[in-house]
Amino acid sequence: MPPVGRGRGSGEKPKDFKGTMLRLLGYVGRHKFAVLLALLFAVGSVVFNIVGPRVLGTVTTKLFEGLVATVQGTGSVDFAWIGTTLLGLLGIYLASSACNLVQGWLMTGVTQKVCHRMRTEIAEKIAVVPMGYFNEHSKGDVLSRITNDVDTLGQSLNQSITQLITSVTQVVGVLVMMLSISLPLTGVTVLTLPASVLIVGVVVHFSQRYFREQQQVLGSVNGIVEEDFAGQGVIQVFDRADACVEEFERENDRLFTSAWRSQFLSGLMMPLMSLVGNMGYVGVVVVGAGLCLNGAAGPGDIQSFIQYVRNFTQPIQQLANVSNTMQSMAAATERVLEFLSAPEETEPEAPQVPARREGRVVFDHVRFGYVPGQTVIHDFSCVAEPGQTMAIVGPTGAGKTTLIKLLQRFWDVDEGSLRVDGVDVRQWDRAALREEFAMVLQDTWLFNGTIRENIRYGRPDATDEEVEAAARAARCDHFIHTLAGGYDFVINEEGTNLSQGQRQLVTIARAVLADRPALILDEATSNVDTRTEELIQRAMDELMRGRTSFVIAHRLSTIRNADVILVLRDGDVVEKGTHEELLAKGGFYAELYNSQFDHAA
Repeated sequence: MPPVGRGRGSGEKPKDFKGTMLRLLGYVGRHKFAVLLALLFAVGSVVFNIVGPRVLGTVTTKLFEGLVATVQGTGSVDFAWIGTTLLGLLGIYLASSACNLVQGWLMTGVTQKVCHRMRTEIAEKIAVVPMGYFNEHSKGDVLSRITNDVDTLGQSLNQSITQLITSVTQVVGVLVMMLSISLPLTGVTVLTLPASVLIVGVVVHFSQRYFREQQQVLGSVNGIVEEDFAGQGVIQVFDRADACVEEFERENDRLFTSAWRSQFLSGLMMPLMSLVGNMGYVGVVVVGAGLCLNGAAGPGDIQSFIQYVRNFTQPIQQLANVSNTMQSMAAATERVLEFLSAPEETEPEAPQVPARREGRVVFDHVRFGYVPGQTVIHDFSCVAEPGQTMAIVGPTGAGKTTLIKLLQRFWDVDEGSLRVDGVDVRQWDRAALREEFAMVLQDTWLFNGTIRENIRYGRPDATDEEVEAAARAARCDHFIHTLAGGYDFVINEEGTNLSQGQRQLVTIARAVLADRPALILDEATSNVDTRTEELIQRAMDELMRGRTSFVIAHRLSTIRNADVILVLRDGDVVEKGTHEELLAKGGFYAELYNSQFDHAA
């Protein structure tokens, strides 16, 4: 069994092929003029291509008749007529190629616009899906949807739409041309159709599920790769490299199996269809020879008809390929649309923003659990007045960080209410609510870019001087100047070219620059040494002055100056007061505080 949390897909879920295709048509329909024009050029290309064999057959017959007349002495070959006709035939084939080129250019544009729109929608969707979605799906799986699945969709869409139209048009057009030449020969060719349809139906039926499984397992493999790259240090420290390789090989084997089965089954279609087509050739040659001997058809007719047989079986083979392509496209499209259909964070019909934003926060009998039936916060009530510093302490799992997530509306309360400046957060404009707070978390997040750009993330319109002032306030200006390039030093993708403490300082500088009315500090100094912590604490004391601040800390020495300290235990407030008051009570807070010094000793 693979470990929980990787976001594995079983690949056994049934596919709503029809529904997926209809939704995809909705995307393509936005470019219906370009698609219609491309289809007209595609049909034109086919029509010109279909006329060619008929003209060439006429030339063959004319040449044969001229040679016979020359031998019999009753005439000669009309090379002038033949030359003119062949030049006309060249023009027909050039026109067919030109139409094909234009339709390819148009459809490539449509396909890329559809992919561009889907990627944009996925990026926008990521910002509005509930946080719980990412607890159930790995980042690698979501990344696979925005890259592999959209790429598969684009490539397949570009091939399938025009090929579907041109193949159908070619089958109908060739059938008409064959009927105009010989009904018996047409009958022989049409007899191959039931075998072709049967082959396509059987292959599609068995390969369908493997195409979907292939896409799902690919997302799973990407999830493993993404996690293992990000956690390589931990993997090496705990000597889990072999176990990770074994897990990857297990999923890679699943990907190999599903990909091999889908590609093998789809690959059977072409040789089987070629076999059916060759049987048609044999039938046409046998029957055509008899018609020629009886004078019911000329040599040019047979030559044209043999070309038409190839042009008749080729689009049927292409239709078989299209069915494979559309299976892969449907599997990829369904995964993309599945993400785009994920639940979104709810917004009130009339979002509110208080006229006065002072930072008063009220938790009123809040009850919450991440999973129904498993309550984390039981009955939490407190009031944070404007400008007040409220520290939240307690053992791991007491619900401290959960309160901050509720305050930011990453999750909504199950019962009770949470009000900011007199308005329930569920009635706030979500973006405006989050703009009230600057956050510094225990888990630092920095992106690939310069230190200056990472700090400026807190306020994009800040000047270089303001960025540097924020860095000085966060006590990180000194170490920045020791780096190559200073503020233009480029942080790598994972931020591993900075120490953990340095990364924490940069995120603090970002919060200083943001200059929001309220602050959330979740273990903001947990990753720095004691001396740096003291310096940062001074900066934080200055930063928190006049702002409503929520401070979560395990190091209780850092919150001694808080106006109010809430002590949580198993989701409930068990004590409340200042540092001195709680120590004097000799209760749970005093036990926590003294235990830190006992451990230090």
